[in-house]
Amino acid sequence: MNGDVCGKFHIVRSLFPDKLIDGKYYLKEGYADFFTNLKYDTDLDKINAGCLFLFKHLFGNSYLFKEYTKNIKVVEYIMIWLSYMLNLKSHDGINTLNDFYKTYIEGNTDYTKPIIGVEAYKNYKDIIDKNNYLLSMDMSIISKFYDSFMLLCDMSTEIYANVLNCKDYLGKAQEFVKKYDYLNEKYFDFNEKHNITKGSSYNQILSTLSNDYNNLKNICKSRQSINYPSLPTYSQRSVIRSILIPFIFVVTAICLRIAYKVNNKEFKKYIHH
Repeated sequence: MNGDVCGKFHIVRSLFPDKLIDGKYYLKEGYADFFTNLKYDTDLDKINAGCLFLFKHLFGNSYLFKEYTKNIKVVEYIMIWLSYMLNLKSHDGINTLNDFYKTYIEGNTDYTKPIIGVEAYKNYKDIIDKNNYLLSMDMSIISKFYDSFMLLCDMSTEIYANVLNCKDYLGKAQEFVKKYDYLNEKYFDFNEKHNITKGSSYNQILSTLSNDYNNLKNICKSRQSINYPSLPTYSQRSVIRSILIPFIFVVTAICLRIAYKVNNKEFKKYIHH
């Protein structure tokens, strides 16, 4: 991820705020200059316009692929934005990303027209299809990555524009690490409730956030000798579990052995009497 990629998200965010106003989505003046030739009759139409804008300006031609989206994982960030916006309020018939996909993407020519000069992907729909692990993920879960993503985007925009800004964003780096640590620890709660497994979309998004943060961290380290905090490489809860479970088995075995010896001794006394 770089400042140019984040700039597209900032445009969408500035024209289509990520907060409801009086319980409604709101498009600001000037949106028509960016979200052209689209309808905005319903809330879902507005969200679709923002989604299509991101695909068009991040994956619209071979130049964009070469300059901005060398890492196809950018599509994860689009899905995070989409999930977050959809999750702001309920929508009839839209309970998952896959519901939105079937209604607004699958048969929509805006998503299925060819991308000129790109061989790896035929169109925007093909990009989504080849990363379809995101479609099955609960929107209420994937949207939880949004704050961390936008925080990382703010940092990327400023640092890639001027590496001298590294020191100014040390506080945001610390805040990002806290948010990431929370998501990393929260994995266990989500796993129990939603049966999330190793290698799932949840873990893949964590990995993408981690890689992009570490890229910024390395830039600031090499060019400005600014040490950003490191991300946790493991979950504290998993370590506790890995230590606690064997310990419980050992203690149980010891207790059973003691109980056996005590009972056996009493039984022998009984026989002698």
